[in-house]
Amino acid sequence: MGAPSVPFPRLQARRLPVRAGRVPRPPARLLFIAAALIAVLLGGWLWLRDSPLVGVRQVTVTGADGPQAAQIRRAVEQAASGMTTLHVDTDALRKALAGFPIVQDVRVHPSLPHRLRVEVVEHDAVGAIAVGGRRVPVAASGLLLSGAPAGSLPTLTVRGALPGDRVRDRRVLAEVHLLAAAPRPLRMRVGKVFMGPKGLTARLSAGPQLVFGGTDRLAAKWAAAVAVLADPSSAGATALDLRVPER
Repeated sequence: MGAPSVPFPRLQARRLPVRAGRVPRPPARLLFIAAALIAVLLGGWLWLRDSPLVGVRQVTVTGADGPQAAQIRRAVEQAASGMTTLHVDTDALRKALAGFPIVQDVRVHPSLPHRLRVEVVEHDAVGAIAVGGRRVPVAASGLLLSGAPAGSLPTLTVRGALPGDRVRDRRVLAEVHLLAAAPRPLRMRVGKVFMGPKGLTARLSAGPQLVFGGTDRLAAKWAAAVAVLADPSSAGATALDLRVPER
């Protein structure tokens, strides 16, 4: 007979108590040194940011055009005189140009150590309001650009006095929007915009009258005008009815 089998003892896994380990705290001296170093670096940065080592000494102004360009450049240079290339106050530059309606915004481009280029973004005049024997340019938003040259911009007529700093009359605003939607080369050929018997009408300086009707689908109507005017068969036409541009 074989030897009797001896059962193996059952092994039970013992769970060892897990003690939460504590992260050792750095010594107070090390914390003090780190805080002092951060304070020194921050103070050094603040000193350098406003120090003469990076003071603005050369200001270049681009984008300013027209009769107010020299005044705009002087205003920018004066406002930037106390700045540094590491601390340019754009809001101060905007405030310095708040008296020039032609200026829409400014963009700054500092270059270490002493150069600052300021790009002046001007409103694009789309027409000129004629009132009281003078013409004042107007932007697409209806803002009046007093002091800017009117040149050969298309004329819009306002009855009475100028309406403050922007156009609020719905009829004149419709005419402004008509010009704003025009392709620039064709816009400069418009001599006058008015409300005719069939609605909004643009009179070309050399060409037919363009009848737009309302302010709906202005882009499509101008595209139709460009296509028809480019066709030699339109030579001699006195008026183009664009109220339905697909025709």
